[in-house]
Amino acid sequence: MRLQDKSALITGAASGFGREIARRFVAEGARVAIVDMNEAGAAEVVAELGDRAIAVRCDVSVGDDVARAVTRSCEAFGTPDIVINNAGWSHRNQPLLETDEATFRRVYDVNVTSLFHMTHAIVPRWRDRAAGGVMINVGSTAGIRPRPGLTWYNSSKGAVNLMTKSLAVELAPDRIRVCGLAPVMGATAMLETFMGVPDTPENRGRFVATIPLGRLCEATDMANAALFLASDEAEFLTGVILEVDGGRTI
Repeated sequence: MRLQDKSALITGAASGFGREIARRFVAEGARVAIVDMNEAGAAEVVAELGDRAIAVRCDVSVGDDVARAVTRSCEAFGTPDIVINNAGWSHRNQPLLETDEATFRRVYDVNVTSLFHMTHAIVPRWRDRAAGGVMINVGSTAGIRPRPGLTWYNSSKGAVNLMTKSLAVELAPDRIRVCGLAPVMGATAMLETFMGVPDTPENRGRFVATIPLGRLCEATDMANAALFLASDEAEFLTGVILEVDGGRTI
């Protein structure tokens, strides 16, 4: 198993991409903290995964919540070897001036400020143990090849992508690898938000037509990519933004 004896903390793991990543990591031998605002959803994931997982309620936009989540993970499984910043949020696909300031700030708090909080919470622990760690940040193809109607979300994911590279450079001497995943639009609960129209076969078809491999990103695609970047097979990779996009950003 590729993650035997390792532990991981995954935010936004009660559903969608995060849930599938957690499933895959446990199947590969890891112990996982399921970190999410949705306590009931996180508990459901733990019920499925058994004693190799714990549920931790956390609003990733709040520094104290993130610090407590890291502490709880450490208490249960030791210092996480892997942290996946997967939690994310978006405004609706709409003309840019229709997004109000409160929504804009929430997008940045969840998508960007959360990485600041997690870095402050986990990096000192990784430095103290001298064994390093792996951080994987979920950005988006939106931060590479933006779609109209999602300007503020696009810019937040551009910040995630660049922050990942900058963290990788600064933390490399500490044996800390930092990589990113940039998925294309996926079949998750946020799909209608990204499309800005009802999730009908016709509307999906318009977006799928922009993806060369002809389908949306599936949770298993993200789980496979996260597993590789988190594993020792990727020990010489840092600062990589892995596009899980079916060719969308070509």
